[in-house]
Amino acid sequence: MKYCVIGAGGTGGCIAAYMARAGKDVTVIARGEHLAQIRAQGIRLETVKGTEMVSPITVYEMREYTNQLAQRSAGGPDVIFVCVKGYSLEDVVPFIKEVSKKETIVIPILNLYGTGAKLQKMLPELLVTDGCIYIAAQIREPGTIRMNGTIFRIVYGVRDPDELRRELFIVAEDLRQSGIEAVLSENIRRDALQKFSYVSPMAAAGLYFHANAARFQMTGDERDTFAALVKEIDKLAEAMGISFQVDIVRNNLAILDALSPEASTSMQRDIAAGKPSEIDGLIFEVLRMADRYGVELPVYQKIAKELESYNV
Repeated sequence: MKYCVIGAGGTGGCIAAYMARAGKDVTVIARGEHLAQIRAQGIRLETVKGTEMVSPITVYEMREYTNQLAQRSAGGPDVIFVCVKGYSLEDVVPFIKEVSKKETIVIPILNLYGTGAKLQKMLPELLVTDGCIYIAAQIREPGTIRMNGTIFRIVYGVRDPDELRRELFIVAEDLRQSGIEAVLSENIRRDALQKFSYVSPMAAAGLYFHANAARFQMTGDERDTFAALVKEIDKLAEAMGISFQVDIVRNNLAILDALSPEASTSMQRDIAAGKPSEIDGLIFEVLRMADRYGVELPVYQKIAKELESYNV
């Protein structure tokens, strides 16, 4: 199986590094100084267990990768992991169309709920699954990714059971051989919303309190607010006909407590740096969903009102 990972940030960079370390045929798409450093030295992974260099890693800019495929008359990747921010999703569609073959499977790994269905409409000739990831990681400096926890799990699956392919089982095995926990979901709509029930409340509460994980790992208003937001996502899920198979508050608090105390969300970091962020999809889209399903979410409404100025 030939893999292409679009995006070399905390999500895509870790996927590519782990798969390259295991000897899988993986190419990562990056840009700028981050690309230059990866090309020169590989990816430096800083983990709670120590630091290691993963090299060599095949890395290209989008145009370079397209040209390489054309020059070698090589077929496109079997699997494309899309690991970009939600606001960049449409920007990568032309590239995916250009490098894919008809059998290519696209697995989006984004923070936002419903990304797979949205991307499928833009790529009607390909199979696009839904997917999500459990990881706390970010670029610390060009060529270096810091992992702020031990959880590394990818969950993906088809929305229509008739679209299930043998290759999706091979993907799971390749990920497991790479040291990544892989779950080929039988109910990706539920499982993707379950992940969203963590990342959305954490982003909302993290920005509202301007706090990192340490504040939420202690008893107090921050932790109580996070739990209240999770309960509201559970309420929304019930209105959508989705039933989580776990105690979602306890489950998400356990994920939170496993983080390094200094961990924060990518949305917080982007806003602090003055960059575009996923605040609309992570917070304000929740209220639009609540309107569609006739659900009142008072804590989300309170926080959204307070954070309106960031939604630009």
